[in-house]
Amino acid sequence: MKVRYLGHACFEITSNKGVKIITDPYTKVGYELPKGLSTDILMVSHGHFDHNFTQGVSFRYLLNEVKAYTVEGIEVKGISSFHDPEKGALRGKNILYKMIIDGLSVCHMGDIGEECSENLVKELGEVDVLFIPVGGTYTVDALGAKKYIDCLQPKVVIPMHYKPEDGALDIAPIHTFLSLYSSKDIQFVQDGVLEIDKQTQGIFYLERAKTI
Repeated sequence: MKVRYLGHACFEITSNKGVKIITDPYTKVGYELPKGLSTDILMVSHGHFDHNFTQGVSFRYLLNEVKAYTVEGIEVKGISSFHDPEKGALRGKNILYKMIIDGLSVCHMGDIGEECSENLVKELGEVDVLFIPVGGTYTVDALGAKKYIDCLQPKVVIPMHYKPEDGALDIAPIHTFLSLYSSKDIQFVQDGVLEIDKQTQGIFYLERAKTI
């Protein structure tokens, strides 16, 4: 599969058969979503402006519910979670999307805000590729993200939802998370595009793609 980082919690994931998925399109985060985005499947984790800007993407199928889907041969399970550590009292609910793409188990955690728990880890099961927020304030912070990573033991970790230099949200920069790991375990992907197969391993810091 090919992953391209579009900023914030938004990624374009393309399977080996050419099926495209875009996650959590955003607006009003200090920078703009690339123009002219088109996808087969659009996934929205919750209804906040920085994750549900569906007007910014042309799509065939919209996934925004806690349920199982099979779309264009891609198996997807929407899993209920909370946007905050107070069982949704502060910011409501969040959907985790677990997908099977090219034989790999892929999980996009949206705006997960609840602390890592044995029950949620058990429900998620095996995860090969993990997209996880690390910026804190509205989600788990760097240490909270690390706990999920330690429990799930994914082969590939892609941090998201942090503050870049042109970001406007009150969240931590990427370096707060990266400082928890040895530099030898982190790979910077300068063009923002990562090819993933069953042998890929590591923490990947993707540069944001500003145009398509």
